[in-house]
Amino acid sequence: MSLHVHNSLTRRLEPFSSIEPGHVRMYVCGMTIYDLCHVGHARMMMAFDVVYRWLRASGWRVTYVRNITDIEDKIIRRAVERGITIRQLTDEMIAAMREDIGALGIETPTHEPRATDFVPQMLTMIGSLRERGLAYVGSDGDVNFAVRRFPGYGRLSGKSLDELRAGERVTVADGKEDPLDFVLWKAAKADEPDDARWDSPFGPGRPGWHIECSAMSCALLGEHFDIHGGGLDLQFPHHENEIAQSEGATGRPFVRYWLHNGFLNVDNEKMSKSLGNFFTIREVLQRYDGETVRCLMLRTHYRSPFNFSDTHLDDARSALRRLYGALDAVAATEGTEIDWTAGAAIHFRAAMDDDFNTPQAMAVLFDLASEVHRTRDAALAGQLKALGGVLGLLQQVPRGFLQSAAGAGAAGLDAAAIEQRIQARAAAKQARDFAAADAIRAELAALGVDLKDTPQGTTWVRA
Repeated sequence: MSLHVHNSLTRRLEPFSSIEPGHVRMYVCGMTIYDLCHVGHARMMMAFDVVYRWLRASGWRVTYVRNITDIEDKIIRRAVERGITIRQLTDEMIAAMREDIGALGIETPTHEPRATDFVPQMLTMIGSLRERGLAYVGSDGDVNFAVRRFPGYGRLSGKSLDELRAGERVTVADGKEDPLDFVLWKAAKADEPDDARWDSPFGPGRPGWHIECSAMSCALLGEHFDIHGGGLDLQFPHHENEIAQSEGATGRPFVRYWLHNGFLNVDNEKMSKSLGNFFTIREVLQRYDGETVRCLMLRTHYRSPFNFSDTHLDDARSALRRLYGALDAVAATEGTEIDWTAGAAIHFRAAMDDDFNTPQAMAVLFDLASEVHRTRDAALAGQLKALGGVLGLLQQVPRGFLQSAAGAGAAGLDAAAIEQRIQARAAAKQARDFAAADAIRAELAALGVDLKDTPQGTTWVRA
């Protein structure tokens, strides 16, 4: 089976092929940088990190663009509140984002453009839309896109203009000819700081959010490219508007395949600060290691709703430990090349070619781990490690992972303290004080530390 992907535009599973043979061009809507990234952001970036990894593992050269929105209402307000420049705020938040998602094993894209570096391209695109009669200057000085002048608007969301109009709460008094119209260029306001405005043929102002992605994607990937991704919440209106303004400006089809990841819930409820269940990536990483978080997210298909909770994280940690346990028990053959035509790799590939089905691919890893335990085969262990690496897993030293404290519940007992207790137990056994030795084993077991006596000495892992 060749790679098939679910295309949100056609609402069906389709065989994937790239416009340019051997080269995939992919754009994903990234972060609006005004605060620390939360676990919902991690969910989105993880989904497309998997897509990026699998495309490359399948032999494609991939140009992956994930943008950064560094000018927007929330950014301006936050910078003013903190008494710093917009650039100071966004530089700080970008550094934090890269640190946090790096801990989750999310790889750096080919390009990570900042919107503010592409204002000239945005103005060129807006000029083209005006020339084609698809944009106009409103009564308030904003430049707007005229939705009803673009045939086919609504085909991504599957809604007619009348349906969209019925749910629209914007009034014509906002300076628009039609409530469905959206802003391409926002006229500068007197109370906004100087670093929130640029000169333009329409007067000083700044770009609207939607035009940013169209300009950056077309500049870096061309006017017609393979994959556009993002969260399901962006399907309408953001991605719908991207199609309209991009195709309206260029006269060409915009994107072949649209991919959207499902929503994230926390304990089966929508994540919300008002519900007290809102978590930044950084907060989660204080309690769980990044690979455990990654493992949890990979156990749900990227298009499915994703439920995030401590219970699920604990379960993911235990699952990951089972995989590392196999690699700890049997040293993997180093540098194993994956033979995609044999063994477990066939089933792994079939899963990933089925719209990046990571839960099924993970099931293949667990079956392979069981086989490693049964056969004690170093080559199979090497295959387990190599296939895990395709998903960004199992690349740590197994014993180091199994002895790490993150998320293991070992009540503040570090490795040095554990070794001291093991030495005390050995001394008690030497003195034939077996009751004391058993008490130390029980004490460590209660703290989540399992001991294993071997001819070479006592080893330990966290339960």
